[in-house]
Amino acid sequence: MITRIEEKERKEQICRTVLAALPDWFGSPESVEEYARTCRELPLWADREGGTTLGFIAYRPTSPYAGEIYVMGVQPQRHRRGIGRELFQALYGYARDQGARYLTVKTVEMGRYEDYDQTNRFYQALGFVELECLPTLWDAANPCQIYIMDVR
Repeated sequence: MITRIEEKERKEQICRTVLAALPDWFGSPESVEEYARTCRELPLWADREGGTTLGFIAYRPTSPYAGEIYVMGVQPQRHRRGIGRELFQALYGYARDQGARYLTVKTVEMGRYEDYDQTNRFYQALGFVELECLPTLWDAANPCQIYIMDVR
């Protein structure tokens, strides 16, 4: 069941726990900590089963007209079961209700790594389209692909 998490410490813990299970995507402990600290202040939804968090998604407004999927993660053994799509639907509804016209998400450019190619295909299946690629935003080995979606 997807629920919005309000408690700052809980949001941070959920982010840290799920991202730690995804080293192929979030291998840098420093980046995991940055995501976890930032998630404290953002709207965040989680899918929980019993006492286990299966996945989460966090929304960050980027302008009066747009917001982004700041970070998202689903436990690897739960991939391809619809959890990511359900989490996205919660974020999408919130963004729309907040008046956002556009949603964006950043990932590594298609064709660099198979794990990220799966991520790209997931976002494309949700309806995101390529906006631009910033080849040096992160570093030369990880060109930043930005996707966009109309929320209206």
